[in-house]
Amino acid sequence: MIPACNKRLQLTTFRIFFLITIILFIQFSCKNDIETINALTSELNLPDQSGFDFETTYTDSGLLVGKIIAPEVNHYSNKEEPYFEFPRGMKVIFYDEVGNPESTIQANYAIFYENTDIWEARGQVIADNPREGEKLETEQMFWNRREEKIYTDKFTKLTNSDGVFYGENGFESRQDLTKWRLIGSKGTVNFREDQDPAP
Repeated sequence: MIPACNKRLQLTTFRIFFLITIILFIQFSCKNDIETINALTSELNLPDQSGFDFETTYTDSGLLVGKIIAPEVNHYSNKEEPYFEFPRGMKVIFYDEVGNPESTIQANYAIFYENTDIWEARGQVIADNPREGEKLETEQMFWNRREEKIYTDKFTKLTNSDGVFYGENGFESRQDLTKWRLIGSKGTVNFREDQDPAP
């Protein structure tokens, strides 16, 4: 019986020694170094803030100028160039001086660069001005809020009551889609038979 008791004591001692070794290993290997944690999270490129079902309005001198609606927004404020990302797209509604919707821009993806006050929209970008009967379609568009203009160097299709026009090298216009100019343009002009030809 003594040998069996001795084996049991050795087995218990081994288990205790093994448990203590594992506990010490875990304790010293799980050090929370704040620099290591910050390095890991910055490598993952995680946003500082995120929001869902986002809606915000812009005013100028108390008048409603625009509204932005998006299913998701992420804010990256610790970047060299801080920005807001709209990974699931967004819609911007512009209003006239009396508060009526004037035009819209929507896209599948967008970024707003805070320092330059410039928006970049990508993927099925559509700008629409129902009052003027104008619709613009492209794959990428920039909106400079300070200068109140939109522009692109990508292929653009503009449809209005006069016809369908194409900007092979893009376009530029005011943010309400007035005073537009196609770059490298071509198109089809609608002509009604009851119109007199130009002299």
